[in-house]
Amino acid sequence: MREKYKIASLFSGCGGLDLGFIKAGFEVIWANDFFKEAVETYKLNIGDHIVYGDITKINSSEIPNDFDILLGGFPCQGFSVANVKRSMEDERNFLYKELLRLIKDKQPKFFVGENVKGLLSMQQGKVIKMIIEDFKSLGYNVEYRLLKASDYGVPQNRERVVIIGNRLGLKNPFPEKSHGLVNDLFNNSLKPYVSVKDVVGHLANIRTRDKSFELENKIIYNHLARTNVADKFWGRKHKVNQHDICDYLKYWRDRSGWSTKKVDEHFGYAHTAGHWFRKDNNSGSIPNPKDWWELKKILGFDDKYDKAVTELELKEIKFEQSLRINNWELPSDTITATGPEIHPNRERRMSVRECAIIQTFPDDFIFTGSLGNMHKQIGNAVPVLLAQKIAEVIKIELDEYEKSNKKTSGTTQADRKTRAKVFE
Repeated sequence: MREKYKIASLFSGCGGLDLGFIKAGFEVIWANDFFKEAVETYKLNIGDHIVYGDITKINSSEIPNDFDILLGGFPCQGFSVANVKRSMEDERNFLYKELLRLIKDKQPKFFVGENVKGLLSMQQGKVIKMIIEDFKSLGYNVEYRLLKASDYGVPQNRERVVIIGNRLGLKNPFPEKSHGLVNDLFNNSLKPYVSVKDVVGHLANIRTRDKSFELENKIIYNHLARTNVADKFWGRKHKVNQHDICDYLKYWRDRSGWSTKKVDEHFGYAHTAGHWFRKDNNSGSIPNPKDWWELKKILGFDDKYDKAVTELELKEIKFEQSLRINNWELPSDTITATGPEIHPNRERRMSVRECAIIQTFPDDFIFTGSLGNMHKQIGNAVPVLLAQKIAEVIKIELDEYEKSNKKTSGTTQADRKTRAKVFE
């Protein structure tokens, strides 16, 4: 049985593209990224074969030779086509140059590049044309398509340019659509799009927290989220003085015998409870209604502030109107690296875990770093399922190629034996 096809990966991030290929039966032997927290997440979940460092300072000789496919979601910010005939030495495109360098030096059978939809319209289409020509100049047959993740079972309308090239004279395969509108008259074999509710509905009313917890016999990791919301949101109906609430809660905490640390552990928070019992430098906070009712259970306080703290009304914040509320009955809009959308319940943003699920990361894939860094890692990633679909069709082509070569090689050996007998 043939060993697994081997992969090297540039600009790997936390590993969405790599993981999709691994799930399709490939082996990643070398990877690289310059985003420290993403590399730590990759190592924790995928393997130690990822190298943290600047690819421009890593010599080709330091990278293994024996891989079949090179992956690379290269950055596109530096592109300029003021000089359409510019060389690969153009420093403005140095990160793109690194991908070309490794293709030239290592000669992988296939390569897969991924980029944002905007790449197609940059400089009126001149940039994508330039990129394709550069790849072709290295002796590769190259094609690109704009793929929408939701067409392949991902609960997200994420559109990405996927570039595939090979030097074997094969066709460049792209996965067939498997999902679409349920009433598509042109293709009634498609499965219905996967909605946000389908995949994260079970977490909608589950309190966010810093620590992992068990839900329906499954461990939930990274279910933490920002609570600053935009558009209309549920805010307190009554004006409440945080200092008064703080003194009140400290009194009942001391009376109950609970420590702040014990309260945090009960809620699964890291430091949140400390802010409920703090009013110095205006760094304190008031518990949200769900936390308030849980606090009441464990501290046993009276009804004095129940109404003031827990009665909510729909409010509007004008300075964040550009931020969106996520879909619920449809696939999500693109999960971005800059910040998650507002949850449809309007009480918080989408959590790290919810965003990861929408990006089709496994439930046991654990993200590291700050809250902002985790969202950045997820937003920058290729949806794992989309990557897997791409990997599967490439694997079919490679398998057929190897099978054909073995057959040809076997025939040649048989011919040689026949000729040898003739001359005996």
